[in-house]
Amino acid sequence: MDTFAFNWELDDRQIVEAIRQAEARSSGEIRVYVSDNHAADPVAAAREQFTRMGMHATAGRNGVLIFVAPRSRNFAIVGDEAVHARCGQSFWTDVAAAMSRHFALDHPTEAIVLGIRKAGELLANHFPCGPDDRNELPNEVVRGR
Repeated sequence: MDTFAFNWELDDRQIVEAIRQAEARSSGEIRVYVSDNHAADPVAAAREQFTRMGMHATAGRNGVLIFVAPRSRNFAIVGDEAVHARCGQSFWTDVAAAMSRHFALDHPTEAIVLGIRKAGELLANHFPCGPDDRNELPNEVVRGR
Protein backbone atom coordinates (compact mmCIF):
# COMPACT_ATOMS: atom_id res chain seq x y z
CA MET A 1 0.00 0.00 0.00
CA ASP A 2 1.16 3.51 -0.71
CA THR A 3 -0.06 6.92 -1.84
CA PHE A 4 0.24 8.52 -5.27
CA ALA A 5 -0.96 11.39 -7.43
CA PHE A 6 -4.44 11.48 -8.95
CA ASN A 7 -4.10 13.06 -12.41
CA TRP A 8 -4.15 10.08 -14.75
CA GLU A 9 -5.96 7.75 -17.08
CA LEU A 10 -5.40 4.01 -17.43
CA ASP A 11 -4.67 2.12 -20.64
CA ASP A 12 -7.00 -0.83 -20.10
CA ARG A 13 -5.79 -2.63 -23.22
CA GLN A 14 -2.19 -2.64 -21.99
CA ILE A 15 -3.27 -3.86 -18.54
CA VAL A 16 -5.46 -6.64 -19.94
CA GLU A 17 -2.64 -7.77 -22.24
CA ALA A 18 -0.26 -7.92 -19.26
CA ILE A 19 -2.80 -10.05 -17.38
CA ARG A 20 -3.18 -12.35 -20.39
CA GLN A 21 0.58 -12.80 -20.71
CA ALA A 22 1.07 -13.40 -16.99
CA GLU A 23 -1.76 -15.93 -16.78
CA ALA A 24 -0.50 -17.78 -19.87
CA ARG A 25 2.43 -19.04 -17.76
CA SER A 26 0.46 -19.93 -14.65
CA SER A 27 -2.70 -21.47 -13.25
CA GLY A 28 -3.13 -18.33 -11.14
CA GLU A 29 -5.62 -15.53 -11.71
CA ILE A 30 -4.80 -11.81 -11.69
CA ARG A 31 -7.40 -9.08 -11.57
CA VAL A 32 -7.33 -5.28 -11.37
CA TYR A 33 -10.01 -3.27 -9.59
CA VAL A 34 -10.25 0.55 -9.64
CA SER A 35 -12.48 1.86 -6.87
CA ASP A 36 -14.55 5.02 -7.19
CA ASN A 37 -14.68 5.24 -3.40
CA HIS A 38 -12.29 6.65 -0.85
CA ALA A 39 -10.40 3.74 0.75
CA ALA A 40 -8.97 4.73 4.12
CA ASP A 41 -7.59 1.20 4.50
CA PRO A 42 -6.81 -0.07 0.99
CA VAL A 43 -5.68 -3.50 2.18
CA ALA A 44 -9.00 -4.11 3.95
CA ALA A 45 -10.89 -2.74 0.94
CA ALA A 46 -8.84 -4.97 -1.38
CA ARG A 47 -9.56 -8.07 0.71
CA GLU A 48 -13.27 -7.26 0.72
CA GLN A 49 -13.28 -6.70 -3.04
CA PHE A 50 -11.28 -9.91 -3.53
CA THR A 51 -14.14 -11.86 -1.95
CA ARG A 52 -16.85 -9.90 -3.80
CA MET A 53 -15.17 -10.74 -7.10
CA GLY A 54 -15.12 -14.45 -6.26
CA MET A 55 -11.35 -14.61 -6.31
CA HIS A 56 -11.31 -16.80 -3.19
CA ALA A 57 -13.11 -19.52 -5.14
CA THR A 58 -10.36 -20.35 -7.65
CA ALA A 59 -9.33 -24.00 -7.77
CA GLY A 60 -5.76 -23.33 -6.61
CA ARG A 61 -6.55 -20.46 -4.20
CA ASN A 62 -3.94 -18.60 -6.25
CA GLY A 63 -5.59 -15.33 -7.20
CA VAL A 64 -3.97 -11.90 -6.98
CA LEU A 65 -5.87 -8.60 -6.88
CA ILE A 66 -4.38 -5.20 -7.59
CA PHE A 67 -6.76 -2.71 -5.94
CA VAL A 68 -6.40 0.97 -6.84
CA ALA A 69 -8.30 3.78 -5.11
CA PRO A 70 -7.50 7.05 -6.93
CA ARG A 71 -9.79 9.20 -4.76
CA SER A 72 -7.80 8.30 -1.65
CA ARG A 73 -4.56 8.13 -3.64
CA ASN A 74 -3.60 4.66 -2.51
CA PHE A 75 -3.55 1.03 -3.59
CA ALA A 76 -2.99 -2.50 -2.34
CA ILE A 77 -1.98 -5.81 -3.85
CA VAL A 78 -3.28 -8.95 -2.15
CA GLY A 79 -3.05 -12.65 -2.87
CA ASP A 80 -5.16 -15.61 -1.86
CA GLU A 81 -4.00 -17.98 0.85
CA ALA A 82 -1.93 -20.30 -1.37
CA VAL A 83 -0.09 -17.36 -2.96
CA HIS A 84 0.58 -15.63 0.33
CA ALA A 85 1.82 -18.90 1.87
CA ARG A 86 4.42 -19.18 -0.90
CA CYS A 87 5.68 -15.60 -0.94
CA GLY A 88 5.03 -13.99 2.45
CA GLN A 89 4.49 -10.31 3.19
CA SER A 90 7.93 -9.16 2.04
CA PHE A 91 7.07 -10.00 -1.58
CA TRP A 92 3.97 -7.78 -1.50
CA THR A 93 5.93 -4.99 0.21
CA ASP A 94 8.60 -5.10 -2.51
CA VAL A 95 6.03 -5.13 -5.33
CA ALA A 96 4.13 -2.22 -3.76
CA ALA A 97 7.35 -0.20 -3.42
CA ALA A 98 8.19 -0.75 -7.09
CA MET A 99 4.67 0.18 -8.14
CA SER A 100 4.73 3.30 -5.95
CA ARG A 101 7.66 4.72 -7.88
CA HIS A 102 5.62 4.59 -11.12
CA PHE A 103 2.50 6.01 -9.45
CA ALA A 104 4.59 8.88 -8.06
CA LEU A 105 5.70 9.73 -11.59
CA ASP A 106 2.05 9.76 -12.76
CA HIS A 107 2.53 6.52 -14.71
CA PRO A 108 -0.37 4.46 -13.33
CA THR A 109 -0.62 2.03 -16.23
CA GLU A 110 3.09 1.24 -15.90
CA ALA A 111 2.67 0.80 -12.14
CA ILE A 112 -0.16 -1.67 -12.57
CA VAL A 113 1.56 -3.55 -15.41
CA LEU A 114 4.68 -3.86 -13.26
CA GLY A 115 2.59 -5.31 -10.42
CA ILE A 116 0.95 -7.74 -12.83
CA ARG A 117 4.32 -8.86 -14.21
CA LYS A 118 5.83 -9.39 -10.77
CA ALA A 119 2.75 -11.28 -9.58
CA GLY A 120 2.82 -13.28 -12.82
CA GLU A 121 6.45 -14.29 -12.24
CA LEU A 122 5.60 -15.48 -8.74
CA LEU A 123 2.57 -17.40 -9.99
CA ALA A 124 4.52 -19.00 -12.84
CA ASN A 125 7.22 -20.18 -10.41
CA HIS A 126 4.82 -21.64 -7.84
CA PHE A 127 1.68 -22.39 -9.85
CA PRO A 128 2.70 -23.35 -13.40
CA CYS A 129 0.08 -24.08 -16.04
CA GLY A 130 -1.23 -27.60 -16.04
CA PRO A 131 -2.71 -29.51 -18.96
CA ASP A 132 -6.25 -28.84 -17.76
CA ASP A 133 -5.70 -25.17 -16.83
CA ARG A 134 -8.46 -22.75 -17.76
CA ASN A 135 -9.04 -19.06 -17.28
CA GLU A 136 -11.35 -19.01 -14.27
CA LEU A 137 -11.91 -15.25 -14.05
CA PRO A 138 -12.24 -12.46 -16.63
CA ASN A 139 -9.14 -10.53 -17.71
CA GLU A 140 -10.54 -7.03 -17.47
CA VAL A 141 -10.07 -3.84 -15.52
CA VAL A 142 -13.07 -3.63 -13.22
CA ARG A 143 -14.31 -0.29 -11.94
CA GLY A 144 -16.87 0.33 -9.25
CA ARG A 145 -17.63 1.23 -5.70
